[in-house]
Amino acid sequence: MARVGLNAERLTRAGAELADEVGFDKVTVSALARHFGVKDASLYSHVRNSQDLKTRIALLALEELADRVAAALAGRAGKDALAAFANAYRDYAREHPGRYAAAQLELDYETALNSAAVRHSRMTRAILRGYDLAEPDETDAVRLLGSTFHGYVALERAGSFQHTPRTTEETWVRVLDALDALLRNWPKRLERVENGHMVESPDGMRENRGWEGGML
Repeated sequence: MARVGLNAERLTRAGAELADEVGFDKVTVSALARHFGVKDASLYSHVRNSQDLKTRIALLALEELADRVAAALAGRAGKDALAAFANAYRDYAREHPGRYAAAQLELDYETALNSAAVRHSRMTRAILRGYDLAEPDETDAVRLLGSTFHGYVALERAGSFQHTPRTTEETWVRVLDALDALLRNWPKRLERVENGHMVESPDGMRENRGWEGGML
């Protein structure tokens, strides 16, 4: 394939497609050069190195996923929003496993702060406002959702749920039911002792509405 028309955007999209085919960990400048039938040196005027290429793919994946989640959330609230949000993540991971893995790449703070990762965090918190959680409970809930969704997707993709007759879809629906029930009945924080008894801790923490790292 001729090298005419190569640029950073085209290489990034080709790298994302390659990640879906062979795995994000196997994406390198050399692998991409072979894909285009050119020498490695032909690509270095567009990407600095393999890490730069992977970062670009990660930013693309975050943007694509944020757009998909935003579209899924439009006009929804409460449990409907929670389910739409979760299903958008799961569907993207199943359709684009390499891109989804790229979206988990650890980015430096400035890069992440200027990426779609901020949109992911804001959308998660927007959903949680429907459950009326104050800080620090909202941040705890953000982390709960992120770890549950990512953990389920990772285990499902690894085939860890294939040993029982119950389908992963049936369990997924119940997981979302359980998360909704938990968010509606979030446990009170018992953190202080008065007269020998645990009592609810006052909500004295400053609100945290910003990005704290990661997709969620």
